Amino acid sequence: MTFDGIEYRVLELFSGIGGMHYAIKRSGKCYKVMAAIDINPVANTIYNHNFGADQAMSRNILSLTPERIRKLDVNVILMSPPCQPFTRNGNFKDVDDRRADPFVHLCDLLGNIPTVQFILLENVKGFERSQACELYKTKLSDAGFHFKEYILSPHNFNVPNTRHRYYCVAKRTAFSSPATPIVTEPSPRHIQSPISIGDIVEPESENLNRYLLKDDLLRKRLAIMDICTPDSTNSMCFTKAYTHYAEGTGSVYSPLGKTDFDAIYKQAELALDENDRLGLLRRLKVRYFTPTEVARLMSFPDDFQFPTESTDKQRYRVLGNSINVLVVSSLFDEMD
Repeated sequence: MTFDGIEYRVLELFSGIGGMHYAIKRSGKCYKVMAAIDINPVANTIYNHNFGADQAMSRNILSLTPERIRKLDVNVILMSPPCQPFTRNGNFKDVDDRRADPFVHLCDLLGNIPTVQFILLENVKGFERSQACELYKTKLSDAGFHFKEYILSPHNFNVPNTRHRYYCVAKRTAFSSPATPIVTEPSPRHIQSPISIGDIVEPESENLNRYLLKDDLLRKRLAIMDICTPDSTNSMCFTKAYTHYAEGTGSVYSPLGKTDFDAIYKQAELALDENDRLGLLRRLKVRYFTPTEVARLMSFPDDFQFPTESTDKQRYRVLGNSINVLVVSSLFDEMD
């Protein structure tokens, strides 16, 4: 079966805030999302705010059956299952983690959904070494799918953010090029012109003051934080714990040029009086990236919006669980 001239009818699982939806839209494919399913009510509210009321359903994926999938009349499945079973914070419990149960259930369905022609899966880097991944690939092969694996990061595409993720593209027909070990470089046609952090941040205003680092953080934790300035060309991966932990959850931002930043920071390090030191650190104007800025670093389009009732905490959490739209959109080339 070829997809030429055929509308892609999509089942979006673990749909979150719609990253996969935006990715297939960005790819230029002719598509229709037949159903989007997630159990997170905050994520569903944000999804529906952007794509229309009742587009995302709150449903347990364990209740999905081959019959239900056939009734939806889909030929594409897009999914980003929970990554916690495959991370250090989740104790690497893998398939023994109950949060992996929905994904294992989907693996068991693969042999009974012949109308599905294309599947795209995203997960955390490290998933490729898991029992769950081996199970998935075995079930794909048994069901007659061919597949290719990728580990890609937005910075490979000239997006100023590092977010290594595992991707598996599976389809019923053979790939135009032979399957290889895990692909780590994007297609050149998807690499955009380089941009810097200064290109994505919101204009400086008093409205951003609420994102400034508190004095305790400036004094005690600034030295271990990854600090971006307008000319920076990269930033750390943002996680759902951003703003709650100082280290390893994402970068922070100073609007000063790097030369000015370094000069003031050096003065602060040499200051003997604690009040003088704090005053210098405040001059750095270090703040968290706003949710809008994090969304831009994850290549969400300019028309993506959060509903006004969602809190910053909720926004950071759902962004940390989402995908990079540009990276995923590049993988839809394999549908051809």
